[in-house]
Amino acid sequence: MQLDFSFLTGEVLVSYISKGFWFSLQLTLVAMIGGIVLGTLLALMRLSGNRWLELPATTYVNTMRSIPLVMVILWFFLLIPLIIGRPMGAELSAIITFTLFEAAYYSEIMRAGIQSVPRGQVHAGYAMGMTYRQTMQLVVLPQAFRNMLPVLLTQTIILFQDTSLVYAIGAYDMLKGFEIAGKNFNRPVETYLVATVVYFAICFSLSMLVKHLQKRIAIIR
Repeated sequence: MQLDFSFLTGEVLVSYISKGFWFSLQLTLVAMIGGIVLGTLLALMRLSGNRWLELPATTYVNTMRSIPLVMVILWFFLLIPLIIGRPMGAELSAIITFTLFEAAYYSEIMRAGIQSVPRGQVHAGYAMGMTYRQTMQLVVLPQAFRNMLPVLLTQTIILFQDTSLVYAIGAYDMLKGFEIAGKNFNRPVETYLVATVVYFAICFSLSMLVKHLQKRIAIIR
């Protein structure tokens, strides 16, 4: 078998790949922002010492982390329309599912970041008359975000890789674009090879940036 990449012109890349790439990027950014916000809330609930807050947060995180992402994607896409009584688009379903799923992982990262802040600073905040919310918002969380920034970004790279799983519900992501191009031009092997190179180039470049950022943070400390 001879490989032929001549069909992968700029027009083909724009027609088939760019649409999927922008959705993969959008899905990654929305799930990252939403996951960090929700994950931070879950982490604060688990560290609050209040049983009624800690128990549901712990149950949610452990449940999500125990189920494969592709199963969560399929369950949400198939079951939620039955509950609400109307269908959901594959793209919207993917965005909601990824946000809820990634929140469990970001929660564990944020919990570790919060616990990395010395307890003495928490007590100092209380001594100054701050409430629990004020202490977390003004003292603990800014330091926790800085401590965990490389890990948060690494998890985001993993999130970008996982966006390829939306093929299970037919969403048009970057991998779907390569797949359709391969079928239309009868060159599936070539398109999957190029897709592999593209994913590797993007993720490797982002990993190098995270590594550089980690060194910069270490120097500042």
